[in-house]
Amino acid sequence: MPKFHPMQIQELTAYLETLAPLSLQESYDNSGLIIGHSSTEITKALICLDVTEEVMKEAIQQGCNLIIAHHPLIFSGIKKINGKNYTERLIILAIQHQIAIYAIHTNLDNVMRGVNFKIGEVLGLQDLKILEPKIGILKQLITYVPDNLTDSGENAVIKVRNALWEAGAGKLGNYSSCSFNVEGSGTFKPLEGATPFIGEINSLHEQKEIRMSVIFPENIENQVIKALKSAHPYEEAAYEVIALSNPHPEIGAGMIGTFPEAITELEFLKLLKSVFKCDIVRHTALINKKIKKLAFCGGAGSFLLKTAMAQGADAFVSGDFKYHQFFDADGKILIADVGHFESEQFTIDLLYDAIHEKFRNFALLKTQINTNPVNYF
Repeated sequence: MPKFHPMQIQELTAYLETLAPLSLQESYDNSGLIIGHSSTEITKALICLDVTEEVMKEAIQQGCNLIIAHHPLIFSGIKKINGKNYTERLIILAIQHQIAIYAIHTNLDNVMRGVNFKIGEVLGLQDLKILEPKIGILKQLITYVPDNLTDSGENAVIKVRNALWEAGAGKLGNYSSCSFNVEGSGTFKPLEGATPFIGEINSLHEQKEIRMSVIFPENIENQVIKALKSAHPYEEAAYEVIALSNPHPEIGAGMIGTFPEAITELEFLKLLKSVFKCDIVRHTALINKKIKKLAFCGGAGSFLLKTAMAQGADAFVSGDFKYHQFFDADGKILIADVGHFESEQFTIDLLYDAIHEKFRNFALLKTQINTNPVNYF
């Protein structure tokens, strides 16, 4: 029998938030630690899509004191906890049995290697890309570094640049270590009380400097600035941070990819039934067009239909399409609704594999409960 080791909740959640930062969740969402304290020691965790009473009983029976769910148990404010509905009853049970609950929802939807990437993998798609990249995520750091050796004999420009890259800046798509550097001249006068790296007190100094700029996602801003200040030789490192409107190619909603070979619409629908284990696939009328490029979104993704059509997708797969939304296909694309639960079921495997790879000596279980609230007759 393997020997499992406990750890604090914050150790596990800190890792999960490197994969899917909480700052990337949608404004309506409630991802993060919902019940429990980050310093609590956990011995076993249960992974599920939804926290239901059956899942809670399973966690109790299995001795799990942490539940990691895709969907948050609490979405909106709760004013009373009287056990009058399932949410209130689950909160009471969790507290009584000292079970913490953590949700990793739209932040996991919005990252490149998240929910949708897993769907693309199980469908056998290639060339996977974010369908609708988010804007307002990227920032640019501009700083000014003397082209001199530091006290330790390192080139200051190289030292600062490497520190920024190691902190996560300078990554664009499939490229890392990106920066732009321009040579210029900087001036400054060290005042009384200063301990300048270069120059004399009360004397104007002109210095050859490199204007260096790098791009980074906003969620790592603090660590990038910390790395800059730590590596920069100046007592006061001059820098500016600018918000960009550029889309982030690895953060956003839905995905789009291609099949190795085009398949017929009937082959495509049969594939969906097989992969997603659907009792039924709701779809628009067949348009006698082979399916090569596929757009898709786990959960409720109908808001991405126009984007999928604009990018030339032959079909769009998601869940929770409403009656009138099927008309929006307008004979130009095949819509296939496989169901909300069905489209996200692989999230459990995604989380299990990621956590198990990082913490091999931690006891981890996948729920055996089907929490799909929708039944078919």
